Amino acid sequence: MKTRNKSNITDMTQGSPTKHILLFALPTLIGNIFQQVYNIADSMIVGRFLGAEAFAAVGATASITFLFFALCNGIGSGGGIVASQYYGAHDDSNVKKCIVNTGLIMLIVPVFFGIVAFALAPGLLQLLGTPAQIMDDAVLYTRFMCVGLLFVSLYNYLSSMLKALGDSKTPLYFLIISTVINIVLDILFVCVFSLGIKGAALATVISQAISVLLCMIHAYRTNPYFRIRKEDLSITMKMTWQIVRLGVPMSIQFALIAISSMALQRVVNSFGTTVVAAFTATNRIEQLIHQPYMTLAASLATFSGQNFGAKRNDRVLAGYRNGMIIMVVLTVFLILVMQLFGKAITGVFVADQDVIALGAQGLKITSVFYLALGLIYVVRGVLTGIGDAFFSLFNGVVEVIGRFTIPILFTSYLGFGNAGIWLSSGVVWLISGVTAWIRYYTYFRRKVVLPEKPVSRSLFGALHNRLQS
Repeated sequence: MKTRNKSNITDMTQGSPTKHILLFALPTLIGNIFQQVYNIADSMIVGRFLGAEAFAAVGATASITFLFFALCNGIGSGGGIVASQYYGAHDDSNVKKCIVNTGLIMLIVPVFFGIVAFALAPGLLQLLGTPAQIMDDAVLYTRFMCVGLLFVSLYNYLSSMLKALGDSKTPLYFLIISTVINIVLDILFVCVFSLGIKGAALATVISQAISVLLCMIHAYRTNPYFRIRKEDLSITMKMTWQIVRLGVPMSIQFALIAISSMALQRVVNSFGTTVVAAFTATNRIEQLIHQPYMTLAASLATFSGQNFGAKRNDRVLAGYRNGMIIMVVLTVFLILVMQLFGKAITGVFVADQDVIALGAQGLKITSVFYLALGLIYVVRGVLTGIGDAFFSLFNGVVEVIGRFTIPILFTSYLGFGNAGIWLSSGVVWLISGVTAWIRYYTYFRRKVVLPEKPVSRSLFGALHNRLQS
């Protein structure tokens, strides 16, 4: 099957590592930003047209919906890593089998968790201490998101598989289309038809369904790996185990992060609606901040996966080093933006001056810790690409412990008040970053055969050589 000369499929085992990482990352970054525009469009329209309480209600649902999205999306991500390794090894038959096996799992899992989440929504929101005045809207919005869980999961599955083959452009195209539809429907349902929060949620679900359908049709028509033949339709325990072995720890990691976010949300809710609204605004902004880091991690995962499958360990190491340099440059830029323009950015979401001032303060606090956040993503991307199933789970455990303990410590016992909410987020990133660095030196060096004393002029290469010796 001659598939590797297709323009939308990229073999990353040849050519400049930096060029591959950046060219793959750019469309992925744009796609991730457009994906966040879903949430931002909802938040801006709800916050501006329905008020601070409705805005807080949408924000109060974020950790719950993320929990169930995470449980599903980890499987798709794990399948993508398996596919990238088979692609790097030039095993085209198993690439197709991986697409089939992962697809079947991604049809079953979201339906199950969607039903569970729909039923548990009121209880979970009460458990988080959601303020009574926003409870009804929060339950309504959560349940609509549960209906959309299948569409989100299927899109992320298709995206993971396409990116595993080096195609980061196709998911972008349909995210842009879907985002435009989402914004138009938001305005129509909320501003014209006055459907309130229900309208914002309905717009998101419809746009997600359209994105999945269009992406699936296009992938089938343009990507040979998605043209499944009868002999490819084999559900095997070996393939399923490979997907589950990587996917389940990633799902658990994402779920633990979501649970830790729920713990933080409970602390936030205890400070009242104004703090909830400010936290919601900064949370939306930091979801955007995460996107370039997530993009870099996804690019490194695909690059590392293909080269590890091709037994090009020297290129895996080069990808890690170059990723670190890119991350540091990006981080310096993001810190300057948040320190200088945090108030203006927060004001995009709400008009309430108290909320804007508090949100700007929160952004100044958390931005100090962006370097640790970037370190987490770089290490996670490389280790995921070479098949480290343990790190995802371990990193999730570290974060959940931190989020259950540090926010309470800072807000209740150390006297930081509501500022402790944002300070605790940064400290958790710092702890997770340190553990990520330790995992790199205890697993990566053992798994990837490194040269005795690799020569590098970069700061991180020199530091690595020093530690090696």
